[in-house]
Amino acid sequence: MDILQAVILAAIQGLTEFLPVSSSGHLVLPQALLGWEDQGLAFDVAVHVGSLMAVLWYFRRDVENLVTAWSMSVFRGQKTADSRIAWMVIVATIPAIVAGLLFNDFIELHLRNGMVLATTTLVFGVILGIADRVSNPHRRIEDIGLRIALLVGLAQALALVPGTSRSGITITVALLLGLGRSDAARFSFYLSMPIIAAAGGYKLLELLQGGSTGEWLPLGIGILVSAVTAYACIHWFMGWVERIGMLPFAIYRVVLALIIYAVVLS
Repeated sequence: MDILQAVILAAIQGLTEFLPVSSSGHLVLPQALLGWEDQGLAFDVAVHVGSLMAVLWYFRRDVENLVTAWSMSVFRGQKTADSRIAWMVIVATIPAIVAGLLFNDFIELHLRNGMVLATTTLVFGVILGIADRVSNPHRRIEDIGLRIALLVGLAQALALVPGTSRSGITITVALLLGLGRSDAARFSFYLSMPIIAAAGGYKLLELLQGGSTGEWLPLGIGILVSAVTAYACIHWFMGWVERIGMLPFAIYRVVLALIIYAVVLS
């Protein structure tokens, strides 16, 4: 992997990881159009590390409050709004972890192809636009209970299918369950932290078992570029989500899906 390729792929990963679009849908295009080989497991780990650094830093105060409140609820029995949110993040993370352990090999063998990618990008993009249009915000993030957490968690598990978009499907379900755009996005970002850490850790384990680490310079660039672009993306998205809504992203996904279909079928 040369430096330019590392910069482009890391920037794509950072920009699309947290938006309700498909990061895998974007990564397949430069590979198909420019003839690039798969970036490899080491680079995958690197950009996951960068994305995780970005979201942790952006929500560092929230993370500190949630971890502290959760610890107090466990060791001292003190229940607060923050401890409730922390527990719901844990509950919503479990389905994706379980699904990943059970179905990762099946998904890699049977669902990681262009037609699946284009179809899921299109279908879940349309559903995102519908959810934004018909949603009736009447809950805040503090109101998330066990039922909502489980439903959003099951949606996150579905995002293991390429093209679904983890942030897209979790925001979609949260909107349909009555959360406003900002709270739906915030809960989705909270969920991203443990799931990105788990995915990155799983890939790192595979990497260590394979005995290959890759070249250090592209990996370092991957971490840096994905971290910077992901942080900028989160900052922009959280500042604009209430005003722009999800329709632009839904339209964008439809266009992206058509491009992927064209590339796959050509």
